[in-house]
Amino acid sequence: RMCVDYRELNKVTVKNKYPLPRIKDLFDQLQGATMFSKIDLRSGYHQLRIRDNDISKTAFCSRYEHYEFIVMSFGLTNALAAFMEFMNRVFKDFLDIFVIVFIDDILVYSKTEAEHEKHLHQVLETLRANKLYAKFSKCVFWL
Repeated sequence: RMCVDYRELNKVTVKNKYPLPRIKDLFDQLQGATMFSKIDLRSGYHQLRIRDNDISKTAFCSRYEHYEFIVMSFGLTNALAAFMEFMNRVFKDFLDIFVIVFIDDILVYSKTEAEHEKHLHQVLETLRANKLYAKFSKCVFWL
């Protein structure tokens, strides 16, 4: 993964204090669940577009050329918060019911196989509707 040194930009960036969930609270939600699937997004940050007026702020140079990111880059101070906020917005209808989101990992949990099939279908349709892509080799279904 390429990571640009954004220390100077980060110094003048207003920090987004979007809270990360506490792991203990996430585990508490799993009470009674017997079926689980984990979906891992492929290059999660790179699936989140940067606002047009912020693209120039991501500029960097190599020996050969000048570049700007059009998707979220590692190293930006608000990248994690922006990504978590985005993921929670995408899955808001399912959070605390049958979905846990932690950064680019999505855990689907259910009490029965029939329920799990329905939940998985809803989550996969939500990914499709939002043009989000999972990395199949890192996903685990029907645990």
